[in-house]
Amino acid sequence: MKIAVECKSPLMQKSLELFLDNHLSSLKHCDIVLEDIKSDDSRSFFISSSSEADLIKPFSKSQLILALEKRYESIYKDPKQTLNIQKKKLNKNVDLDFDILEKRINSLTAEYQNNILKVIKAFYEE
Repeated sequence: MKIAVECKSPLMQKSLELFLDNHLSSLKHCDIVLEDIKSDDSRSFFISSSSEADLIKPFSKSQLILALEKRYESIYKDPKQTLNIQKKKLNKNVDLDFDILEKRINSLTAEYQNNILKVIKAFYEE
């Protein structure tokens, strides 16, 4: 989930940026735009103290994340598709991580083998 923050209030802007540090994206590439002024954009997520807001102030970080996840699922996908995509991404990452791990183990094994051979040669040369 990629989120852009476009608030008129500097305090709201900075607070949301701190809350959503891992999810921040540019306005061009985002899935959801957080705003403190209502707009007609389909990606808009309105935060205010009014009753028509998507999230009413004050709120906690967990409330914000939960509300954004619900909005993301309602806009883009049904929950089953989201879960399948997340599983595919996880499996792909596991494969990549396994390749890196395998290369590292091979490197360490070769290094260990060279060290053992050096010790044996040094022992018999003395």
